[in-house]
Amino acid sequence: MLKNFADYLVFTLIGLAPGSRSGDALNFFIYDTIKIFLLLTTIIFVVAIIRTSFPPEKTKRLLSRKREYVGNVLAALLGIVTPFCSCSAVPLFIGFVESGVPLGVTFSFLISSPMVNEVALIMLWGLFGWKIALIYIGTGLLVAILAGIVIGKLKMEKYVQDYVWEMQVGNADIVQLTFREKLDYARQYTRDLLKKIWPYVVVGVGLGAFIHGFVPQDFLADWAGRDNPFAVPVAVALGVPLYSNAAGVIPIVHALMEKGMAIGTVLAFMMAVTALSLPEAIILKNVLKNRLLLVFFGTVACAIVFVGYLFNAIL
Repeated sequence: MLKNFADYLVFTLIGLAPGSRSGDALNFFIYDTIKIFLLLTTIIFVVAIIRTSFPPEKTKRLLSRKREYVGNVLAALLGIVTPFCSCSAVPLFIGFVESGVPLGVTFSFLISSPMVNEVALIMLWGLFGWKIALIYIGTGLLVAILAGIVIGKLKMEKYVQDYVWEMQVGNADIVQLTFREKLDYARQYTRDLLKKIWPYVVVGVGLGAFIHGFVPQDFLADWAGRDNPFAVPVAVALGVPLYSNAAGVIPIVHALMEKGMAIGTVLAFMMAVTALSLPEAIILKNVLKNRLLLVFFGTVACAIVFVGYLFNAIL
């Protein structure tokens, strides 16, 4: 129904020719924008209710009782449903470390939360189907778990800023919400999140529409096709400077895949944009010394490149 509406609006009311660059680009933009916002509004509301069972204090207490390996897996899984963004990196990191959460476990959560979340799952499922969505979620969790284990094994606690160890963060009581309060929270959370991410969605879909309608397929095949052995690290290098989230990058990814970019390269690009960014590095510089910051970015980048090559080889 949405596709028919977009076709009618673009090709009948506006009068653009089917198959034309401008017509295809505008059709892509209208269809994907409506589809994405419908998916986001519906599913974010449901996930927000689930999220009320995992406040930061409860997450911190749960992780502090777990050993490495088990803790890495649990931290990566909790990253899917627990709120995390660059603005909350410092207080959450301090709280986790002070509570005795192993450093590697903390990093598994730090990686998983922005990269593997409900927005990514919703949009990937809606645009690419459940197989691609599960592949991304699975590989994202794998990157978070393995990178956290590696960082934990390196025993780099001494490269956390000294003041972090000196802070004593109190444990706030966990407030139990009624179902009505959960519904009210979900409505407010959905409204606030949509207000925050709608510009990313519109800009992302707009860039995706431009790529879909105007970028020649041969151009992408030359620099990011399966025959280019450097396509994956190039995609990761291009993704790191970008500052976006799943809502902004997935429409671009959609257009790139339609143009024939290999799935492993696309996954690597998306992971780099959502899990590694320059603003994140600036914020984390407040709690990590340079060596640990470089190890964190280098480990995650290498894991993402490995995932990209792996999926280009098997798919």
